Amino acid sequence: MIVEQVWTGNAYRNFNYLIVCPDTGEALAIDPLDHEKCLGAAKDKGWNITQVLNTHEHHDHTGGNAAVIKATGAKLLAHAGAQGSIPGIDRGLAAGDVISVGNTVELECLDTPGHTMSHICILSHTDQPALFCGDTLFNAGAGNCHNGGHPEELFDTFASQLAKLGDDTLIYPGHDYLSNNLEFTLDREPDNERAKTLLGDVASQDPADAMVTTLGLEKEINTFFRLHSPSVIQALREVFPDIGDAPDSKTVFLKLRQLRNDW
Repeated sequence: MIVEQVWTGNAYRNFNYLIVCPDTGEALAIDPLDHEKCLGAAKDKGWNITQVLNTHEHHDHTGGNAAVIKATGAKLLAHAGAQGSIPGIDRGLAAGDVISVGNTVELECLDTPGHTMSHICILSHTDQPALFCGDTLFNAGAGNCHNGGHPEELFDTFASQLAKLGDDTLIYPGHDYLSNNLEFTLDREPDNERAKTLLGDVASQDPADAMVTTLGLEKEINTFFRLHSPSVIQALREVFPDIGDAPDSKTVFLKLRQLRNDW
């Protein structure tokens, strides 16, 4: 499996992706907002985009669909529940569905509500798994729930699905927010030395050559996975004294999401 991460360079800091079968050159385009860059990358490398997949219905993820499909004749895949919000879906996806790309690539659909209620993540069936997670999971962060989502559903997605994936899983999010998210981690957990070191390492990185984290690293630096950290809980109690001395994981997650909304 070949993964081409396409940095849009736009104000929203979107990442688009091409997932390619090395045997056939067939490609799946994930959230190809910058259709010119996605089509250009495929042309330059001799790849043929045969499918477009949207992780969710927001325009900064679907806005390039029409141009890519017009240029390639690709089929459009998205959450089955997004039929009313994403025009022209050819295949509605549900949890466990398998997406084939060429002869060698298999991807599994995960139903991951929270950022929106019709959000999917895509997990590769490869020796080292890769998760294409749209706006559900960011490097060192979690998606907001402002436009059609719900934080309790997002917590359930993190706790029941994402946290259970292998620590070696590569994380490919829909946006580059790494530095800002690390700053939030350190605001909530000032003694997180791993996050502090990493922030220094990536503060000036070129998003066109972005660091790819693993889930294991995320569990060290992403405050939304660090719900049992005494430092996180202590700092949270200073803002929300009513949570008590031993808040459950869901309470910690929801309060962190509330703080991140205004941070």
